[in-house]
Amino acid sequence: MPSVGLNKRRVKQLGALLAIFAAFAAQLVGALLAHLPVFVTAAAAGLAVDLYLRYRQPALLSMLSRVRFDVTVRQLLRDMLILLGLLRIDGIEPLREQAPLTVALLFVYALHFLCQGVAVMVRRSRTLPVVTRNIDASALRLCAAPPRILARRPGHRLLAFSVPATTGLLVTAVTGDIYAGAAGLGLSLLLMAAGTAHLVTWLLPGKRPASKDQTLEWLDGWLEEYRPTVAMYFSGGTSSAYQANMWLSTLSALDGKPLIVLRERFMVQKIQATDVPIICIPRVAHMFALEASTLKMMLHPANSGKTSQVLRIPSIKHAFTNHGESDKLSSCNPYAKAYDEVWVAGPAARERYRQAEIGVDDKDVVEVGRPQLAPIQPWTGAPEGTYTTVLYAPTWEGWDGNPGNTSVVLAGENLVRALLEDDGVRLLYKPHPMTGSVDPEAGAADRRIRAMINEAAAGRSGPRPGVEAVAELDRRKAELDRLTSSDFRTGADELERMMVQGRPEDGRAALVAAATEAWEAAYWASFPEWQHQIVVTPRLGIYSCFNQSHLLISDVSSVVSDYLHSEKPYAVANTSGMTEEEFRAAFPTVRAAAVLSPDASGVAELLESVRFPEKDQYTKARTELKAHLLGPSDPPSLVRFNAAAVALCAEADERRTLMTAHLTPGIPSQRGPGSDETAAAEARNSGPNGSPEPVTT
Repeated sequence: MPSVGLNKRRVKQLGALLAIFAAFAAQLVGALLAHLPVFVTAAAAGLAVDLYLRYRQPALLSMLSRVRFDVTVRQLLRDMLILLGLLRIDGIEPLREQAPLTVALLFVYALHFLCQGVAVMVRRSRTLPVVTRNIDASALRLCAAPPRILARRPGHRLLAFSVPATTGLLVTAVTGDIYAGAAGLGLSLLLMAAGTAHLVTWLLPGKRPASKDQTLEWLDGWLEEYRPTVAMYFSGGTSSAYQANMWLSTLSALDGKPLIVLRERFMVQKIQATDVPIICIPRVAHMFALEASTLKMMLHPANSGKTSQVLRIPSIKHAFTNHGESDKLSSCNPYAKAYDEVWVAGPAARERYRQAEIGVDDKDVVEVGRPQLAPIQPWTGAPEGTYTTVLYAPTWEGWDGNPGNTSVVLAGENLVRALLEDDGVRLLYKPHPMTGSVDPEAGAADRRIRAMINEAAAGRSGPRPGVEAVAELDRRKAELDRLTSSDFRTGADELERMMVQGRPEDGRAALVAAATEAWEAAYWASFPEWQHQIVVTPRLGIYSCFNQSHLLISDVSSVVSDYLHSEKPYAVANTSGMTEEEFRAAFPTVRAAAVLSPDASGVAELLESVRFPEKDQYTKARTELKAHLLGPSDPPSLVRFNAAAVALCAEADERRTLMTAHLTPGIPSQRGPGSDETAAAEARNSGPNGSPEPVTT
């Protein structure tokens, strides 16, 4: 089914492209032959198709832009063919009547390009060196963004503002009345001129935001006033925001003044609702504002190429927390030795680093548990209802092409088929958000699995929740949207969002947490207990799926380690090619799991052990492995995490004291003039988003 839909979409796209080229061909033929019906119909149809695709299928038109047949070329060609047609039509004198129309049309294009130049200047003036959220940045003279059609959509502007001109010229071609074309061109000129004049007002002092130097000066002042102590540093792609979001509750609960430091501008809106101030600093040259601040330590939930840039700040201590722990090699990345400390959940990770011999000293490994696992509910025994809820949460394929990374390709369909054959199973399928991003086979297998589940769900029937449950879900969703969704105006840009997302209301984080819990309860209550589900809703976290399930089937990943917090039964798919004995020996997280082969043999016995706990041979092993992987339950993880943060902050204070005591007079700091030639060079060479910056130390 997905492939059929994909083919239909491609046929539709191809048809649209052919329609554009056919319209131009027909317009050319009609103009050369002076055939008015063909000429006028083709020109009008071409403009209509272009307008439709511009607003409804913009991705399709991007294909034409890649071959240099963009909207400007298309509209210019369309208008030139109209002028050619006017030359071929009797009754219109080229020099006395058509020449003024041609000159007026050229002025329309001149104003369009002038407006585009002004738009570039406006966008640059509204691109500050930092982006903020949860911070009152009104001192930067923030204001609403100009209309998108003027500032950010030149294609939409050209097509929309050219409609009167094109229409008038076509009416002139049909009637021979030169005034129709003049009126249309005059209206287009008026629209272009008025739009340009309106856009220019954003360059005047009343709407122009602070300059780069003024913004950096403001940043220094804000840091001095807020006096942050602990920050979470994050850099990544669009699909990696979950790695930072899982640490928000922990960060906000720490002693001191928390801060979130980002590097990519788009990531500011990817961070979930939080009261913690957020600052995005794209360019490394501006990162050293943090050096003179009170910031003492940074938490790093992920490695990235830009991480080394912040590690250059000697006054800040750095702890690598990772975004999850598993037995994979990626959990023992050699990059970890660049941090002052590596914070892990329990003894298992310490042993993993020790055995990996990647240069991480054992004294720098700190066991802090996993504070964010607190919402996971403990195992209560056999399923009490009619159905056994099984969560299949495979991980993604990874970068190295190892078939053991994910079970989706080799075992996913077999596992799902075996589970769906059991009438007493309710299946929750939650694939990793990056599934298929590297290996197309993983993406194809994921689509086939979804089709299987949808087909099985369609074949089931039974009592459904009443309208009250649906109404409750709508009410809870509206409340959560009110708390988490900023009311952005259509066309709001970065600065306007900074203005809207200023200082949050007091206690909003607690309100969001309560609203989220209520929405999750309403979400599950809105479905019948027998319905299979494909869980891809970003708002619904995997921990909520944990609490709904009686059994987890997954791969070697951090999902398994987190699920162990509940001590519920779990199984791991072995697609590595190893024997079961080798598999268990290689991956400690599998010691308390049932191991499933790619053909899904053993699923029936696994379900039996869940329904009848006396047949479960791994109950004691899960309790022991939980302590080994996640550390002791007393003191609580958050207490240990906070203690580690306080201790590292104290070390940062000691380092800063030593640095001050040994500072040689006359030697500038990293922020002083001429003190860091590399950073200065990066500042000169990097773009507004900081992408070309080299990684140097």
